[in-house]
Amino acid sequence: MSSSVQTDRPRNAAPDDPVPWAALDAAARRFRTSCGAGEMVWRCWGEGGTPLVLLHGGAGSWLHWLRTIPAFAADRMVIAPDIPGLGSSAAPPDSTPAAIAGVILEGLEQVLGHGVQDKDQRERFDIAGFSYGGVLAGFLAGQAGAHARSLTLVGSGGLGVPIHKIALERVRDKNGAERDAANRTNLLRWMIADPARIDAQALAIQDWNSRHARFDSRPIGRGSLLPDELRKLGIPVTGIWGEQDHAVRGLLGEVERTLRAIRPEMAFHTIPAAGHWVAYEAPNAFAAILRAVLGPC
Repeated sequence: MSSSVQTDRPRNAAPDDPVPWAALDAAARRFRTSCGAGEMVWRCWGEGGTPLVLLHGGAGSWLHWLRTIPAFAADRMVIAPDIPGLGSSAAPPDSTPAAIAGVILEGLEQVLGHGVQDKDQRERFDIAGFSYGGVLAGFLAGQAGAHARSLTLVGSGGLGVPIHKIALERVRDKNGAERDAANRTNLLRWMIADPARIDAQALAIQDWNSRHARFDSRPIGRGSLLPDELRKLGIPVTGIWGEQDHAVRGLLGEVERTLRAIRPEMAFHTIPAAGHWVAYEAPNAFAAILRAVLGPC
């Protein structure tokens, strides 16, 4: 393994650990790579097949993919980093999506390479990006060149389509039941369409993510930088959106038209009755579509 990559196995959580993702976290292989003045944190599961890189959304972490990881880790390597400035990763040295994608690619090369210095020997990989992570996924695919096999955009921002401005509740000044109520409100306003699907795990993820978010990705998500990156790509590009995506409610047709104007051949899938965080709200439907999109691993 390259000396520039630090790896560690997390300690097993205590039996009474209340964190609902403790078991999946404990099963991960962790890597740490350079990120500005600190480190970028990576988690990996599974081996073999074509690696699948999952980039989470704004104000999020690898936990956005909690219900997706187990569906793919049995037959391929699944890689879910915390994007710079979010989760457990340090702030990026530069706030542009191209620079952040560069940090991600540099770390990914090390995680995949395990000491292989010849870039032509790196494995190819599939990329899926959610929301803000979709913008970075597009830049990452462009920078990775022939090593990127496919790109899947999941409720992605950065397309120039108007994104609704939704007032969210402040949570950092709250505790206990009041904080839980604010997190539930924010999930319903922005992330999940069906209130019955906001469970204790979703609330815990939302709370953890909000406590660890330090980078404001909204200007990138509301921008229009992604189309130019998509035009450069020579790989399959697919879109997966929740039918009730709060960010673009009433504008999903415009999203599809925008993407097809750039990539007429691309497949565009919508999942009925699901909101912005479609991979969590409709995990089985989402995983089935993503598996069909990716094809044989």
